Amino acid sequence: MTVFNNNTIKVLKIYGSEDLTAIMRELKVDPYGIRIMLPKGINYLIRINSLPGVAANILKQELLSIGGECALPKEALTARNKKTDCLLIATLAQYNCLIEKLKKQPFSLKKLSEDISRVLANYSREAFPLKLGKYRIEPGRSARIMGIVNATPDSFSGDGLYRNPIVKWENQRLDYLVEYAVKQVRDGADILDIGGESSRPQAKPVSLKEEISRTIPLIKLISKRIKTPISIDTCKPEVAQAALDNGAVMVNDITGLRNPKMAAVISRYNAACVIMHMKGTPRTMQKNPAYRALIDEILGFLSHSIEQALQSGINPDKIIVDPGIGFGKTTEHNLEILKRLAEFKSLGKPILVGTSRKAFIGKILDLPVEKRMIGTITSCVLAAANGADIVRVHDVKETAQALKLTQAILK
Repeated sequence: MTVFNNNTIKVLKIYGSEDLTAIMRELKVDPYGIRIMLPKGINYLIRINSLPGVAANILKQELLSIGGECALPKEALTARNKKTDCLLIATLAQYNCLIEKLKKQPFSLKKLSEDISRVLANYSREAFPLKLGKYRIEPGRSARIMGIVNATPDSFSGDGLYRNPIVKWENQRLDYLVEYAVKQVRDGADILDIGGESSRPQAKPVSLKEEISRTIPLIKLISKRIKTPISIDTCKPEVAQAALDNGAVMVNDITGLRNPKMAAVISRYNAACVIMHMKGTPRTMQKNPAYRALIDEILGFLSHSIEQALQSGINPDKIIVDPGIGFGKTTEHNLEILKRLAEFKSLGKPILVGTSRKAFIGKILDLPVEKRMIGTITSCVLAAANGADIVRVHDVKETAQALKLTQAILK
């Protein structure tokens, strides 16, 4: 900031259209003027991959003609490449004008105009109401909380619910888990995610019978005690069906609906689902995971999985996406996902992020799993600021407090 003739001059940092609107209202700008100027106030960068060279050059000329910018490789300008990537830089008002111009152009540019319009609409969407069975969770704070309830003896997180030394008998174990779930809701959990099979690296598969015995009695008891939507964390269609029969309203599938039977079950019950990206399987996912273009590959997988879900009859308003932090990713991959999380908003679906107590936090902070709460909360706050709609955590109370403060600051 500087001072000129007793007047302050400063560059403003804004986080979106709400901030820009507030600034103009503070200046007492006429409401009609605000509506006109708002689309001109924020630049959006759109990257397009593998566009035909001739179409890219037309796109560049059209965007330049209305004051925008289009960055192309040098080879594309000389038409040496048949396909090229490009970066568009423009305001919303300029994109609206560009879309109308492209509708009159050949080389599939009319289709491109429709894609740009859809992606911008998805990216600009502020929040998603969640329809989970008989429950409807309205947008409120910056992100909703999914509390983790592990009914496993080998969870990486160290929560020790299943193997707690005081819990020796089956009925005692269930009582302990139910009270833990009730506490999570009391602490601020909007959704409970119940799992009976560990997905940690090198985890051994659990039989169908064992997974059902760990989760279904628990779901039955919890659904009678609380009025909070329950999610079943499983990749087995049979377990998902049993859970949905007994009180669950949501399926969290770490395999991203790779099994078509899972999509059929979710569709039949009109349930909500989380589609997650994972490279490989829990036993292989951390063996030197590598990507040519990390975000593009994850977006491609999730986009394809969404299409498969829709074709299977899953309600489009009940699809949630998860980029899969820690599932076939290095520490550097996880950090890049969190930094560029807003790019997943282009899918037009609520975004779930699960960083809780994960290895990348321990690696960066050099801390064992039981001391990663502060790192978890920090990652959740940044994820919420970057577009996460749901954060999946063990430490519900502390995360809820941090998100409440984050919402107060940003909103």
